[in-house]
Amino acid sequence: MSMTSLWLKNFTAFDEIEIGFSPGINVFVGANGTGKTHLMKVIYSACDITITKKHIAEKLVNVFLPSGRKLGRLVKRRKKSSSCEIALTRDYVNIPMSFRNAQGSFPLSDVVDADAFVGNLKAKAPKGKLTLRISFSNHVTKSDSDQVTVTGQTEWQNKPVESAYIPVKEMLSNAPGFQALFDRREIHFEEVYRDIILRAALPVRRGPPDSSRRNLLKALEMALQGKVTTKNDEFFLRNKQGNLEFTLLAEGLRKLGLLWVLIQNGTLLSGSVLLWDEPETNLNPILYGPVVEILLALQREGVQVFLATHDYAILKELDLRKKKEDNAVFHSLFRDNGGIRCHSVEEYLSIHPNTIAEAFDSLYDREVKRSLGGTDG
Repeated sequence: MSMTSLWLKNFTAFDEIEIGFSPGINVFVGANGTGKTHLMKVIYSACDITITKKHIAEKLVNVFLPSGRKLGRLVKRRKKSSSCEIALTRDYVNIPMSFRNAQGSFPLSDVVDADAFVGNLKAKAPKGKLTLRISFSNHVTKSDSDQVTVTGQTEWQNKPVESAYIPVKEMLSNAPGFQALFDRREIHFEEVYRDIILRAALPVRRGPPDSSRRNLLKALEMALQGKVTTKNDEFFLRNKQGNLEFTLLAEGLRKLGLLWVLIQNGTLLSGSVLLWDEPETNLNPILYGPVVEILLALQREGVQVFLATHDYAILKELDLRKKKEDNAVFHSLFRDNGGIRCHSVEEYLSIHPNTIAEAFDSLYDREVKRSLGGTDG
């Protein structure tokens, strides 16, 4: 159930932009302020409401957290009245929840290897398309206002899609008590922080994990040198030293631990969507390779992945490790004549403009110049 395209008009930093997505890995690159995180938050909001059944306008407010929770502040700022529009399209497949054999009907939950069973069904089932649209003016203050126009939401929510948004700030070390505080008090936190804690706290799915999920978990366990456990909403890394609370771990290892949990509890299965904002943050570059391998393996299992990155090594690891059959697209966001544009390509060398590579090229040129006895300016 992958997202296929997103169209925005007069939304936050965007005048008008349309982006087609890969069913595999989508990487957003671009200078600060080109809207990478905003794109991912829109996609995540649309995914999340298929599970929570919230109104899309309410979810956008909770995720973006505009001042005063005024929805209209998400409209691109202009000197006069204006409106914004959002349209997100995705594929879907019809998967029955019960089946028949010689002994009669039985539910999907009774299938021993349900993950592989559903994956096989999805590969054979006919696909359709759904589009969710929302528009509102900059004068709208409340998300439930009759000035908010939404179409396609009922059909969109009738086809659930699991998703997880990993924000830049690691949250599992703050999990104890955070959900209760968020639900009972007015605190200024974007809802993505509460949501990722809820995803991580989900119990393990029924039945044993399939072989591909076991392999993913083992790869992460090698990087972590242990497994993640929980007790009273607190997360621990269990290794040879015992149980180490997440507050004592390096933040990069906490992020790997979160990825392990999301795979282990079945949040990231075929048909789900993973959105990860700056995976390189607080992660030692030696772990970039294993992380990229995990992401490539997830897309091979039918997980759609969205990344926003500023890191050259992350891009090159993906470029060097992806195979011919892997689906990966680089979306380069850039400013042109005052507006933000997008150039999407499948090959790293075709990314244009590539401010990340330009910065590294500049460093290399200055290093060579200094080595040859020139100035370093």
